[in-house]
Amino acid sequence: MSDAPHHLQLLHGRVALITGASRARGIGLATARLFAQHGARVALLDLDQAEAMQAARSIGDAHVGVGCDVRDPQACAAAVAQVLQWGGRIDVLVNNAAITQKRGVLDVSAEDFEQVVAIALHGTFQMSQCVIPAMTAQGSGSIVCISSMSAQQGGGVFGGSHYCAAKAGVLGFMRALAKEMGPMGIRANAITPGLIMTDFSRGANSDENKHALGKTFPLGRVGRPEDIANACLYLASDLSSFVTGATLDVNGGAYMR
Repeated sequence: MSDAPHHLQLLHGRVALITGASRARGIGLATARLFAQHGARVALLDLDQAEAMQAARSIGDAHVGVGCDVRDPQACAAAVAQVLQWGGRIDVLVNNAAITQKRGVLDVSAEDFEQVVAIALHGTFQMSQCVIPAMTAQGSGSIVCISSMSAQQGGGVFGGSHYCAAKAGVLGFMRALAKEMGPMGIRANAITPGLIMTDFSRGANSDENKHALGKTFPLGRVGRPEDIANACLYLASDLSSFVTGATLDVNGGAYMR
């Protein structure tokens, strides 16, 4: 928890739930850490219960780790119920859980497609479904969906066509959610990260090659998990109170629309 005065904490008194949050060098944990610094109590969800709990302990005793397979609708419902019992409310959901595979389109099997879409898209759908009743009852909430620059430009440094399709689906779902749930006080937005130095992206290429590629971007560097966490904080907080249905590009200028 941050020692900053409450009036400087953008999420003071709020409860946030973040999926895919246990990786030491991941976007989810970086976001959880930043949210905690801004006064939120954070529930960190990941596939492995022990890893989720360890990640939660790493940011302080006020936070909780929950095991959850976002592909399983019953697991999603149980995780949200556990967080509501623990925190009393859910103000922010960050849909971050995903996997990627570097495959040519002819090499993507039915099993590959199902696995990637089930986590990145269906998981986002199911977790959102599960938190909406609590947010509706509160009359407020912010849902942040992590998509990808790959969804916008048909690929990138890593991720096959099925990954691009899943992450593009996240953008369409986010917009539909924003339209439907806006009257209930619930905002929905998305972030499209470019090349970020995370455990998630390290398997596609060497760190050295990624840094070399980053030098070709207008801002001259590869992204950091904290860059995405900062964008999540903006969309989670009242700084973005009149922003919904938006896609926020965080890519160092690598892709411009």
